[in-house]
Amino acid sequence: MTKKERYDFLIGYFLEHRPKAETELVYTDPYELAVATILSAQCTDKRVNLITPAFFRKFPDADSLSHAPQEDVFELIKSCSYPNNKAKNLIGMAKSLIKDFSGVLPSDVEELMTIPGVGRKTANVLASVIYKKPAMAVDTHVFRVSARIGLTTGAKTPYQAEIQLVKHIPEQLIPLAHHWLILHGRYVCIARKPKCPECGLTSVCKYYQLLRKE
Repeated sequence: MTKKERYDFLIGYFLEHRPKAETELVYTDPYELAVATILSAQCTDKRVNLITPAFFRKFPDADSLSHAPQEDVFELIKSCSYPNNKAKNLIGMAKSLIKDFSGVLPSDVEELMTIPGVGRKTANVLASVIYKKPAMAVDTHVFRVSARIGLTTGAKTPYQAEIQLVKHIPEQLIPLAHHWLILHGRYVCIARKPKCPECGLTSVCKYYQLLRKE
């Protein structure tokens, strides 16, 4: 099977079985998604969604967050991973939005990456989800699933995986495909014990073919 055939099968499968796929982070505007995405680094979406309602009541916009004492932000987010660092980054993000972007989250990935707390993965999430840009955010789920299936080969870093994925997925489907791979990794192709009997991709999956030979 060629790589193109593998991609074509995966795209066809998800278009049929998961035509709608979106982030599980709860948000109502770009500012809220930026906060939630920064909080979600090495933390589950479920945990983030428990934190953000109180956070947004206290800091409903970038302006209010930009003036927040770091201790106040820490208190609201202390149940997530790395709360000290994230509290600092969230305030820095808000200050940058006000000072550098007139309070409007930019759509360009490179501009987004100039904002405190926004690395390439977070920038790609924001550009993809908010602006529907063809940006592929590669988290641990996307990295694992794409390697197991055989969508990527030899990728040692998320960026290397990203380059391979965007090369083979049609531009207009990249924002959707990002969520396909994340959700598949979260609920089916899980890290320790993938649920292969429940998976509709086994006929094209390199990992599953290797399992059958053992």
